[in-house]
Amino acid sequence: MSDIIKVRVEQQINEIADEVSAIIAVVRPILYGLLHALKREVVEEVNGYANVKLFMLPRLYRPGDGDCGICFEYAVHDAIRRGDAPILEKVNDSMRKYCRVPGNQTSSILFGAEKSGAIQLLETAENLLTDESRLLTGAQAQPIKLRRYINMLAAAFRKPTTRPSLPYSISGLWKADLFLGMSDSDRWVGTTVKINPRHLEGAKGLRIAIIPSQQGRDDRIRLDFQKNLVVCPLPYDGAFMELFYVAWGIVQQFLAADARVPREVNLPMASHRMVARLLEDRREYPLIEIIESLQPLAQPELLNSYEQQPQIDLFGDVSPNVNTVIAPVSREV
Repeated sequence: MSDIIKVRVEQQINEIADEVSAIIAVVRPILYGLLHALKREVVEEVNGYANVKLFMLPRLYRPGDGDCGICFEYAVHDAIRRGDAPILEKVNDSMRKYCRVPGNQTSSILFGAEKSGAIQLLETAENLLTDESRLLTGAQAQPIKLRRYINMLAAAFRKPTTRPSLPYSISGLWKADLFLGMSDSDRWVGTTVKINPRHLEGAKGLRIAIIPSQQGRDDRIRLDFQKNLVVCPLPYDGAFMELFYVAWGIVQQFLAADARVPREVNLPMASHRMVARLLEDRREYPLIEIIESLQPLAQPELLNSYEQQPQIDLFGDVSPNVNTVIAPVSREV
């Protein structure tokens, strides 16, 4: 079945200047996303979005229930769909030279987003996957038919107890963020996307790891024999992507502290506490007004925001736990 999920794309325009103003620039769309992810009946009880005050948000907002997630892998997925030349070149080299994926029509399927369990979905899979779609794992064996195992992977994503039922060769494939492949040859590879290369981990069924390029580091595609991954650095600004982790964490800690500055152990960095204090000072005001009031304090022209509504194909007997996804898209460097 299909559903519509709002994707709020936050496109980076310029480099990060100072940390606090950059965090504020990112906190604003996160607050906007949380506000508009509230269930309609909840908003109607307070007579509209304009009347939702910041102190109400911790009581109205329920993680995983009308939640708002961050989807870093959407940037890669969208770049491939748009035919972004620098991204396609690196991705194609990874698939052809290292994974021996035949074909010429590069495609991407978005599997899962925000691995907190907030979302479990596949975008465009219904149109791209066929009964003959094969997954290349690198193992010396007949490639498995991917579509046959989609429901099992979705179940393994949600319920750890179902993971032992997966075939050994794809026992870790539920950790995939994307399936990259060639639609003309109908061959696919499990792909993990990590903003921080230190967080890379191998798993049975995963073949490609996508990370942002790091300034001054070798950005050539390489094999990580220990993790059995083809590491593909893409020309993205890693600092910008990390910034979203930071801002998301500040907002989550702030809400967990009932819209007040959290304990120092929860938010130890002074700059992060400063942002939380700016929010606490405004907790009695409507959230829409707060978002506007923070604009002069935010780094100007860091972000260009726009909304998309891609069709999401849901597999199995599930419904999306989120209705809004924030997708940070860094500039290419």
